[in-house]
Amino acid sequence: MTTHDTLGEFLDGYERILADAAATGRRLTRAELDSRRERGARAAVAGHGWRALVREHLAASRRGWPVPATPDHVLSVVEQAMDAFADGYESAQRQVIRQEEAARREFIDDLLHGRDPGHLVARAERFGLRLSRAHAVAVAEGPAKYDETDPASRRVQDGLFGRFENRRILFTTKDGRMVCIAPGDQAEVLTHFAKQAHAATEGGQVAIGRPRPGAVGIGHSYEEALNALDVGRRMGFDDPLLHAADLLVFPVLARDRQALVDLVRSTLSPLEQARGGARPLLETLTAYFDNGCVATETARQLALSVRALTYRLERVHTLTGANPADPAQRYTLQTAVIGARLLDWPSRPL
Repeated sequence: MTTHDTLGEFLDGYERILADAAATGRRLTRAELDSRRERGARAAVAGHGWRALVREHLAASRRGWPVPATPDHVLSVVEQAMDAFADGYESAQRQVIRQEEAARREFIDDLLHGRDPGHLVARAERFGLRLSRAHAVAVAEGPAKYDETDPASRRVQDGLFGRFENRRILFTTKDGRMVCIAPGDQAEVLTHFAKQAHAATEGGQVAIGRPRPGAVGIGHSYEEALNALDVGRRMGFDDPLLHAADLLVFPVLARDRQALVDLVRSTLSPLEQARGGARPLLETLTAYFDNGCVATETARQLALSVRALTYRLERVHTLTGANPADPAQRYTLQTAVIGARLLDWPSRPL
């Protein structure tokens, strides 16, 4: 089948309009222009390329060149007809793109929430995913809410696909955050996404969930990444990149909230008897444990003398009955301190 046979239906009536309008030099009527727009829209929906359509219009113009019409009259008709055709073509293309984008966003949303996994598998290949493989999800958040029209999101997307254009990856925004889905064995993709997002959000934080198999696994990895960001906020972690696999102890601690509340209350509530309340001593314990129980480094970080730090730790021992310097008692105390950070105590009452 020739190109003319393939595209002929979209030029139906063009040569007749050319001959009729060029003979007198008149402008095309509204009905004639509408017919060109309609055919342009149909050509776009059918997936025909613009270059081939232009070539076919020029060929039809040569075939149907009216004699003795002047060149100016003929070219004026060609210009009007092709402009209307292009208008219909571009409008239809924009509509197709909007529909494709809506379908893509709906698919990703269903994927992240694990909705209807049976149908997800059937839809995945259209969007470049093979759900038989394990995938991991990275989530980036910053000081602002981002959508896909935001300049920061566009920079991240361009940087990601500019480097990994042939990879089976997805990028989107959700709830003001940027989200990237990539095969679980391609850690370099998510690491690059994290670097791009950290820079674009001017210091935002990124969390990566563990690789999980199947359609439901992607939703689990996404939830892990969100939970890692939440833990990072609660614990005051300022690392630009958090790995959910490194933070598994925190969801375990938080899973039984009542038990955690009881631990914090029974272990740390006596600190409220101290002058200035519990916060100064709690901050001292946090710094002490974060610095591996090294007194000199903790004192430097808190801008205290080692003697002043020692006094504070002794005060903790006196109030709680637990000695931070004693390995046997340190575990319970440190776990309670972590629990306090997860529960945002003492800012929030238990």
